[in-house]
Amino acid sequence: MRIVTHTCSNTEIVCALGLADQIVGVDDHSDFPPEVVSSKAKIGPDLGIDIERIIALKPDWVITSLTVPGHEHCVAQIKQAGLNCHVTQPTSLADVVSDIETLGVLLGREAPAQRLVQAFEQRMNQAKPDHPTIPIGVEWWPKPVIVPGAKSWVNEMLELVGGTNPFAHHPKESLEITAEDALEAQMAAVVMSWCGVQEDKYRPHIVKRRVDWAEVPAIKNNHIYPISEAWLGRPGPRLIEGMDRLAAVVSHVRASS
Repeated sequence: MRIVTHTCSNTEIVCALGLADQIVGVDDHSDFPPEVVSSKAKIGPDLGIDIERIIALKPDWVITSLTVPGHEHCVAQIKQAGLNCHVTQPTSLADVVSDIETLGVLLGREAPAQRLVQAFEQRMNQAKPDHPTIPIGVEWWPKPVIVPGAKSWVNEMLELVGGTNPFAHHPKESLEITAEDALEAQMAAVVMSWCGVQEDKYRPHIVKRRVDWAEVPAIKNNHIYPISEAWLGRPGPRLIEGMDRLAAVVSHVRASS
């Protein structure tokens, strides 16, 4: 089988299903597992695929996505080219689990898919912490500040570890917030999870120097934490460890309060 994966999360799911050797092309932003993606043909950026490159790879399946605005143009190109494709569009942890199950069946890897599903369910079924929830702002981007809204698996991840997204009532996948919004939310912590930026390039001082955020508890108490979007923003197997990393943030905030 010849598989082209579009988006980091789909690349990671297909690899976790044990099909790395059958991937013939990945988008330019897929970076995990590094030893796999480094040897694969590149099909262009996440939001600007080169459809001719994909056609030339003669894939049996193109696994693509509608997880961020702009992906619809990529999906349209793939479909117009007459290629077999499967489109993921998760907004919840249940959707992520369902995508893994579906891809397991589609690609003939039901057993490893079920093992991944069981790992998700085991983590999701852990007892929630018995304490008042802690408001945590997760930043997808620092300027303007973009955070997840109601249609995001991050909300469930936070709830499972004793946190809460103060912007979860907005009926969007993500939204831009103002300083006034940040003050009203009274965030106890800010998690930097800047998309497309390596974690070692995250700079807490960029958050701290927002003068109009000075009274936000997270800023006053220096509760600013880096967690790569690889653990929070990609709807695939690594969300499980992402929950553990968020749990560590909650524990640190509580220990210092």
